[in-house]
Amino acid sequence: MSKDISYFPNREIEGGWRLISTDHASKLLNINFNLIELEIKRQQLFFGNHPQSTVIIKDGYLVYENHSFMTLPQSRFDIWSCTKSFTGIAWMFLLEEIKKNKSKKNLDINLQTPIYNFLPKDFIKNDSRKKNINLHHLLSMTSGLKGENNDIYGLVTGPQNGPFEFAIGKCENRYGKSVDILSSEPGKQWEYSDPAVALLSFVFFEITKKNIHEYLYEKLFRIIGIENASWDIHGGGNFLGPFTSSHVGLHISARDLSRFGYFMLKKGQWNNIKILSSDYIDLATTKSQNLNSSYGYQFWINSDGLRWPSLPRDTYALEGYNSNRCYIIPSYDLIITRIGSGPSEWNEQNFVNNIFKSFKKN
Repeated sequence: MSKDISYFPNREIEGGWRLISTDHASKLLNINFNLIELEIKRQQLFFGNHPQSTVIIKDGYLVYENHSFMTLPQSRFDIWSCTKSFTGIAWMFLLEEIKKNKSKKNLDINLQTPIYNFLPKDFIKNDSRKKNINLHHLLSMTSGLKGENNDIYGLVTGPQNGPFEFAIGKCENRYGKSVDILSSEPGKQWEYSDPAVALLSFVFFEITKKNIHEYLYEKLFRIIGIENASWDIHGGGNFLGPFTSSHVGLHISARDLSRFGYFMLKKGQWNNIKILSSDYIDLATTKSQNLNSSYGYQFWINSDGLRWPSLPRDTYALEGYNSNRCYIIPSYDLIITRIGSGPSEWNEQNFVNNIFKSFKKN
């Protein structure tokens, strides 16, 4: 059996992926499956046997798959903040589309475009500095909009308020916290902020008149064969929206999440089709600012070796609560996907490092 690194999964074989036996994978791809199995069992022993799926893709082969009791290859999980990376890529698609067609549609929107132009005017009611927030600030987590440093997680509001009303600072969340006042000048501080990412969904709709989940289905999902996914929608009715939940809420299987990882690894190409320019893949997955060198545009990165010291510098990942992860390692043509309903705390470094040690570069 010869190795074909140009392979792309399709719908004609099981799960779309090219499968390979353990014996062939050990010989052809130099994989130590004993180390992988040992690490999976170690994580379960120390952190609990939660419903989960683990999928590993190497050189276009689905070389390993592990699903917990009552979990199937088609089982979907809420991947929490891994959703943010899909939002980042939706914006990369949109920025490329606008750049190509701005002369036709008279649009000139780029990373420096202020978001205030697309939001209700009372967005700046209590803090005029919000006028200076641009798309780059939202995508790089440097907008100054309060987040986890200020104990703000998600968009949890009481029944009398909508989630996007909270994100623009119009009301408090159900814990009495507000994002009406910035924690810093835009571009001066890095803070992981769900409200900031929520505004990416709001602004996206105002520009395109499409929600992110609709746009990505047309631009990406239907092309690469992501079929087993759904996306939460927030707001609507008497509240702002409905808009795609851009910070959490994508429900997807490990195999389909790996398809997205493979699209990223192949620099925006699928079969012989260039879906997204490699320039925009690189933009999303390299350092976006100097305040947190491990963060790109909605992706975690390893260019300085600080995020995962034992992994190659070109590693980047989607990361979410409950130990949801998709690691992409281009120099090894390797994707490691682990999603599930828990645990909320685990030993991530041991997990990814020990699995990575199972692969020898050919």
